[in-house]
Amino acid sequence: MGLNIPFGVIAGYAAGLVLLYLVGWLLLVPLKMLLKFILNGVLGGIILWLLNLVGGLIHVTIAINPVTALIVGFLGIPGIILILLLQFILG
Repeated sequence: MGLNIPFGVIAGYAAGLVLLYLVGWLLLVPLKMLLKFILNGVLGGIILWLLNLVGGLIHVTIAINPVTALIVGFLGIPGIILILLLQFILG
């Protein structure tokens, strides 16, 4: 009453499933990193917009572009300080 399935066929299916899992994982990891970059950039842009809104009263503004938004998104307050220092040194 056995199924008489050769071991090579079972091993082939198992290897295929493992390979499919690995390929799916490799495709998912870069997608997560890309979404993290986008989210940090958007949050950095919002923080810069709020800083420009409040900083406009004392004439301290930072240009909002993708580079500054990503710097502020990743570094937070130290990123704002870094950009302000660079702006005052170079400007």
